Amino acid sequence: MCATPTRDVEATLSQIQLLEAHGADIIRVAIDSRKDVEALKSLRQETDAVLVVDLQESYRLVEQVAPLVQKVRYNPGHLHHHQKNVPVRDKVAFLVDQCGAHNCAIRIGVNFGSLDPEKKEAGESPIESALASVREHIEFMDQLSFSQFLVSLKSSDPNAVIEINRRFHKEHPEIPVHLGVTEAGMLPLGEIKTRVAFENLIPFGVGDTIRVSLTLPFEEKYRELEIGRKILADIRDGRFRSVPRFEHSGLNIISCPSCSRVENTAFVELAQQVKEMSQFAEKYDITIAVMGCRVNGPGETDDADIGLWCAPNHVNLKRGEESLGVYPYDEILERVRQELQNLVEERFQGTTAAVPR
Repeated sequence: MCATPTRDVEATLSQIQLLEAHGADIIRVAIDSRKDVEALKSLRQETDAVLVVDLQESYRLVEQVAPLVQKVRYNPGHLHHHQKNVPVRDKVAFLVDQCGAHNCAIRIGVNFGSLDPEKKEAGESPIESALASVREHIEFMDQLSFSQFLVSLKSSDPNAVIEINRRFHKEHPEIPVHLGVTEAGMLPLGEIKTRVAFENLIPFGVGDTIRVSLTLPFEEKYRELEIGRKILADIRDGRFRSVPRFEHSGLNIISCPSCSRVENTAFVELAQQVKEMSQFAEKYDITIAVMGCRVNGPGETDDADIGLWCAPNHVNLKRGEESLGVYPYDEILERVRQELQNLVEERFQGTTAAVPR
């Protein structure tokens, strides 16, 4: 996925060319406004790349983008944000009509960080909520006689990715699946999480396309392709390097990929700073989520011990679902350090903690 803002045509075209040069078969860009649509029109004139549009809340923009791309991805959890009086099925019908008219495929992209609120409230677990959501949308596709679609079921937890995709494939072996561990984070742990999931799914016939999602500087996004191809080559040659489950103890940092939805490029540097600053707590079972946009930021930070949800001009700091306030980018790191110190002392009293003062 391109990391640059789509409306920045020159930067996004450069990134498309970079990704193509490193072997990307499909390239995704995010569309969230009419300015993005105009930029996409310009990009389409400059590249023949196979493009996927990631629609955000503005699902009606599909009417303008479907003629320009080969695939449209929508998230069932986002169809509730606009035109709340319009039934979700009608919105899906609009998407299907536009994509069908232009021979454009659809990906139903379910993400644990932005689940359908009704399904989330009714589900016993994120896995059950996600499965209920995708089943409903597959039923919509069947009712609308649209077959040119695939499904993705993504989580930042590789074990959840393994379980839900195995279950889905058992139910619907005929439906293509796009695989990925979303918000896998920074290297090297992000590669390990991704490898565990892929090695436990692809050899068993689960997965038709893949994405490696890492927090990287814009100019290094090609490393996702290199890692993905390396994992596929190892699977093909029988060189399995992971384990049946992702087993990790100690500090776990979840951070989303540096994609075109990021609202401030300082997010990437901040994620790295949080990683370096928090090493004093590396042996403690604490999860920190550093999220770069409003799409999955709220949901992923809800499930973390400490969450940073990065907006254009400030960072929302959270402890679980509780908001701790908003802070400028140049002040947030010290505030996170204080909160992490407090958490270590509260949760691990009586242990030997090298907590900096």
